[in-house]
Amino acid sequence: MDPNGFIDEKSESRLYVGNLDLRITEAALIKMFSPFGKIVAEDFLWHTRGPKRGEPRGFAFIQYSTKEEAKLAKEKMHGKLACGRPLVVRLASEKYLVETAEKLSKGVGDSHKTSLSGNSSGQMSRTAKIAAIKNKLKALEEDSSISKKQKLAESVSTSESLDRPSGKR
Repeated sequence: MDPNGFIDEKSESRLYVGNLDLRITEAALIKMFSPFGKIVAEDFLWHTRGPKRGEPRGFAFIQYSTKEEAKLAKEKMHGKLACGRPLVVRLASEKYLVETAEKLSKGVGDSHKTSLSGNSSGQMSRTAKIAAIKNKLKALEEDSSISKKQKLAESVSTSESLDRPSGKR
């Protein structure tokens, strides 16, 4: 078997499962996803440090034996409610692309949020990425200039109150 083919097959059959309620256990997760195929691996992520140490992180990865099983599970489970929360189920290889697109479009007007191209991987077009970055920079510059004006106004009002005689001696 070609090693590169194996890697591609593995990434195509691995699911990211997010927005998990903290009450969902590893066993419950496996039980929810086992009807769609043979689960060969499962990574349930936990906090390893800090005040939340030992608590679930709210997402996991599930590895199926074939990409067809993974795609079926994705279709059936994405958006399904578990403990009152809609599950986010994606191919693990798509996860990074979607997060990158969401980060780029945060703080951008609605017209740019819908600029994801129609391909199945969820990638943004190059021009949409550039527009998103420009809009983010513009928003940061506006925030910066507003805070500078506020600081200037505060310093002016403080110096005026210091210049005025206080009436008491």
